[in-house]
Amino acid sequence: MSVTFYSKMPPSGADAQATVKWWLGEVLEGREDPEGFFAMCVSILGQVETRSQFLSLIEPLSTGDRLLHTSLTSIYQEYFTKTEDDELELALALSLLDMKGHPLQSPSQESQPLQSGDAQNQRGSLQLNSILKPEGSNCTNQTGSWNRESPPQTAREMEFQISTYPNKQTLGTGQTVCVSEQEGDVDQSQKPKRSKNRRQRRKCTGQHLVGLPRSPSAPPPVLLWFRRDLRLCDNPALVASLEVGAPVIPVFIWSPKEEEGTGITVAMGGACKYWLHQALLCFCSSLEHIGSRLVVLKANGEMTSTESSLKALKELIKETGARTVLANALYEPWLKERDDLVVSALQKQGVECRMFHSYCLRDPYSVTTEGVGLRGIGSVSHFMSCRRQNPGTAVGVPLDPPVSLPTPAHWPKGVCLDELGLARMPRRKDGTTVDWAVNIRKTWDFSEGGAQARLEAFLHDGVYRYEKESGRADAPNTSCLSPYLHFGQLSPRWLMWDAKGARCRPLKFQRKLAWRDLAYWQLTLFPDLPWESIRPPYKALRWSSDRGHLKAWQRGRTGYPLVDAAMRQLWQTGWMNNYMRHVVASFLIAYLYLPWQEGYRWFQDTLVDADVAIDAMMWQNGGMCGLDHWNFVMHPVDAAMTCDPYGTYVRKWCPELAELPDELIHKPWKCPASMLRRAGVVFGQSYPERIITDLEERRNQSLQDVALVRREFEQYVDKRSGCDLVPLPPRLVSEALGLSHKDGAVVTQGKQFLLPVITRMEFKHQHEDPDADATSNPYNAVLKGYVSRKRDETIAFLNKRDFTASVMHEAVQRKERLNSDYRRMEGLPPSPSPRGRARRTPTAKDRFSIVPGGAVTSLK
Repeated sequence: MSVTFYSKMPPSGADAQATVKWWLGEVLEGREDPEGFFAMCVSILGQVETRSQFLSLIEPLSTGDRLLHTSLTSIYQEYFTKTEDDELELALALSLLDMKGHPLQSPSQESQPLQSGDAQNQRGSLQLNSILKPEGSNCTNQTGSWNRESPPQTAREMEFQISTYPNKQTLGTGQTVCVSEQEGDVDQSQKPKRSKNRRQRRKCTGQHLVGLPRSPSAPPPVLLWFRRDLRLCDNPALVASLEVGAPVIPVFIWSPKEEEGTGITVAMGGACKYWLHQALLCFCSSLEHIGSRLVVLKANGEMTSTESSLKALKELIKETGARTVLANALYEPWLKERDDLVVSALQKQGVECRMFHSYCLRDPYSVTTEGVGLRGIGSVSHFMSCRRQNPGTAVGVPLDPPVSLPTPAHWPKGVCLDELGLARMPRRKDGTTVDWAVNIRKTWDFSEGGAQARLEAFLHDGVYRYEKESGRADAPNTSCLSPYLHFGQLSPRWLMWDAKGARCRPLKFQRKLAWRDLAYWQLTLFPDLPWESIRPPYKALRWSSDRGHLKAWQRGRTGYPLVDAAMRQLWQTGWMNNYMRHVVASFLIAYLYLPWQEGYRWFQDTLVDADVAIDAMMWQNGGMCGLDHWNFVMHPVDAAMTCDPYGTYVRKWCPELAELPDELIHKPWKCPASMLRRAGVVFGQSYPERIITDLEERRNQSLQDVALVRREFEQYVDKRSGCDLVPLPPRLVSEALGLSHKDGAVVTQGKQFLLPVITRMEFKHQHEDPDADATSNPYNAVLKGYVSRKRDETIAFLNKRDFTASVMHEAVQRKERLNSDYRRMEGLPPSPSPRGRARRTPTAKDRFSIVPGGAVTSLK
């Protein structure tokens, strides 16, 4: 219990009930916490009248502020169910305070307001935490709350506690008294003010006394099932658990079989598992700050892929007596199937189970093509048109984080986080550990606060360059928020609102959230998206099986600096920007002939933001098999003109090439031998040889292979438009026939419907002339960078200048030599040597204004 005396008090002369109502108004305004209000009621009304009148005094809150009413009711019930031993220990604590010069007023004295003539040392604040704990338990100091089974305090926690409460004294084994004093009057300008925006409230979250233990007579607890929503801000399931008015038990269940599903999804690769481990550690700390904890469970691996979490929940319900399970929905088809099974099974047992929408801006199962049609399906423009034509539930305003979570009387038993094996490192033969995540730890902050910090930093700086320079790999022009979105440490709604609130509102950045929703919509339509090509003809492409090429690509040893730099960044930090992902994907598919599934699986294992829906859609599109054919192929050399024109990015991740000049750092094989020797570059030793040399030939072969399979499977090519035909999933067929899938009217059998989809113009032209080469194709999709023409012109200008200067210099030297020979033959004295160096003409501003002279030996 906390008792606080303020310099501002209710009007003198008010009766006891009016004073209590005045303090209740202070609670509603946020200037008093519920524990302090209840303590004030006891001091003003006395225990007898408080027991009989308190519930009637707070009854109006049951309709106006249900959460506060529930909290005050719980405090009331707990206070009047204390044992005699608790009361004796409290009396001992109060007597010790009295002996140390902090006398507490009697109930009759406390009913009178403090007068202005009181001594200054009585105008401070006295906080008494009188909730008793069993012997051996500890206090969660950051929040001022008590926890009956909390772990021992670390040295860092003790240091924080001492610095926060310098006058803290521990009395006996049952309670802690915190005394903080202020001298002088309280300055009105320094009083706490109500936060005016979400960001201010977020920063003040941990400053409240929170986390009340519950009595055995409290209502059954609520199980709050966390999955990929490891945050306190804007968490609908978390807020709904508070509205139940019962103790909340946060729980996380790790079931790797359920995460993977039935196909080859690689949903949780090594980098993702490591991020999840660190994110869970940070989230446990966040829950402790608000007086709660996270119960970690490991599902039985012997169960089927859809029953392990259900069994764990049933056992937890049996142990805790919970009657409600809340969670935020996931949209992968195999996980939705699991969740539907859990909801159905628990409801049959009389347990309420609800799922809340928060992982995407729009529930992908609610998006329809009604009123829009199927033309252009797969593009983000078509998807946004579908959302506008068929609006669902409004996105709404982001939810603020709670300041406390009601805790149960007894916590269920969980497992240690290390037992999940998420951050397990391999060992060498000599027993030493291979710490492959050392650079990932240095690069990322895994907490929810880290997500908010990155978002604010981006909105203050990088967002202004995002529209034009998001492709630059040598500058921080992207947000780097994708891992936080994937694990739910940042909600897309919060990101959208903050992005709209920024001064600069780049549509390109906001469309990224639409791309994310589009990926999940496609995954709901094509559940085998991660491993099966959507376009049937492309399954017959003649892919290469060269494992050496694949390993060189994975390790950044291809001999192409831009590709190698990107793959090394991925291996060391678990991330690369979107432009570089296109570069390495184009190289793998269009130049190495390796199947897109290999790239997908490697990305899923090494990316910290590896997302099944997004990666599968992007790799399918890049592999010419998805719903959307991208009209570009990134050139492994010329693309650097866009993303790394000065070689900064390559020098960072390929330091062995750092001494090469900007013009040749992306194509070191064109450097003269003397330049390579000075830079210390030895091909095959310090830097690898190129694994392929003729890029144009490889591109020609790739186009011819595509033309071959399209001619072989002509039944999947529309003769009128030349577009590829894709079999429609039943849900889209139902929408095309005017049936609403919301009502369960879905076509499940019958004739297969084929739909023309977006097809690259380059393929249509190649279909007519399969033997044509890529250079003669008017729709050649190779993208050489948007500044390549300018750089080519610059290099040509410099070459012309150097050539002109060299010719002029040779002519001057020849003239001087002839003149010298003539004077020597005629017996004339030699001509005086020219004085000074080359000089500029007074008005010239170009580099051609250098006038050669006798002393000039070189031009720069």
